[in-house]
Amino acid sequence: MSISDSAGTLASDDVAVNPPVDPYPLFGNGRPTILQVIPTLVTGGAERGCIDIAAAVQRAGGSAIVVSAGGPMARELERYGAKHITLPVQSKNPITMRRNADKLVQIIREHRVDLIHARSRAPAWSAMWAARRTGIPFVTTFHAPYNFKSRLKRWYNSVMAQGDRIIAVSGFVYDHVAQNYGVGPDRLRLIHRGVDVDIMSPDKVSQARMAQLIQQWRLPEDQRIVLLPGRLTRWKGQTLLIDAIARLSRADVRAVLVGDDQGRTEYRQELEEQIRRLNLGGHVTIAGHCNDMAAAYMLSDVVVSASTEPEAFGRIIAEAQAMGRPVIVTNLGAVKETVIDGTTGLVVPPNDPEAMAKAIRAALDLDPLQRQAVGMDGMRHVRENFTKAGMCHATLSVYAELLGK
Repeated sequence: MSISDSAGTLASDDVAVNPPVDPYPLFGNGRPTILQVIPTLVTGGAERGCIDIAAAVQRAGGSAIVVSAGGPMARELERYGAKHITLPVQSKNPITMRRNADKLVQIIREHRVDLIHARSRAPAWSAMWAARRTGIPFVTTFHAPYNFKSRLKRWYNSVMAQGDRIIAVSGFVYDHVAQNYGVGPDRLRLIHRGVDVDIMSPDKVSQARMAQLIQQWRLPEDQRIVLLPGRLTRWKGQTLLIDAIARLSRADVRAVLVGDDQGRTEYRQELEEQIRRLNLGGHVTIAGHCNDMAAAYMLSDVVVSASTEPEAFGRIIAEAQAMGRPVIVTNLGAVKETVIDGTTGLVVPPNDPEAMAKAIRAALDLDPLQRQAVGMDGMRHVRENFTKAGMCHATLSVYAELLGK
């Protein structure tokens, strides 16, 4: 394993990017109303994308409506002038799903909705029924390669392949949809998840923000930080990283696990017990939820994704590269798209703590010029391929295509 050792200056303004596109194209002379349906607006990449697109629709001169069961992120919609309507669309109860379809029909007619976009399976069934009854275009987004082990589960998942246009968030997901549901390029569109590079930019993070996190997490000044962001759930690989830190056996290293347990208290207790058993109390911190991830990335020396199951895209790793940080990822899912192995980071086999420890050691041992080069390459990679502006432009273009605008 190696990382490029060419020199460079780590500053976001110096990173060459493709010529910018207008992220919010107008829909001709029309002012369409776009309705998105998502289970909840609590947290997550699908939820963030939903809000980003609602804001883009508003800025393009259209009207954005989001239907969900609610959550703290719903308040953000008001900031952009979008409307939120609360319905129990997270429910998988067939009776509730049918009732939701009836209510969506009412919403479509009352607000003169031109297109409906579903971002998860249960609400997609209700949205599809409503779209067919009202004759408006139906769009879906595959945010994950939904697994199926039975015909019933495959049928349940298949609603996501019924859209007039189907968006895949990565090439990995695109191939999954094409191979398992027989969807061709006439309906299937690849639109990568997008990073807000106006927020995820090294020069936008103040020393005061970083100092606040250092104090909050009680981080010593003499330790290098290995950051693993992600909700506390087993497949995110926190146990694997803890094992790797034990194998690394370096007094100057501390792993910080950032993410909410979302009620998984037993798993958190398991992690705490693993830390005690390996005598890593001074080398692993379970930090919980973080409201300032840009500052968290800036505190880190390397950012890790240790997932044991395929990532549909890997937003954390894209954000870390946008912040100029070396990354280490397990070789699953969309990793070949988001990371340039040996240039912007290192790719290791999944479920291999020894390989993870070796990669962490290599990343921490980079000299300053090497770190600058890796940071520049990572920032350039994200700004050329995975920006919020690009995602919004491509998604609104799909809407415009269906609406004939």
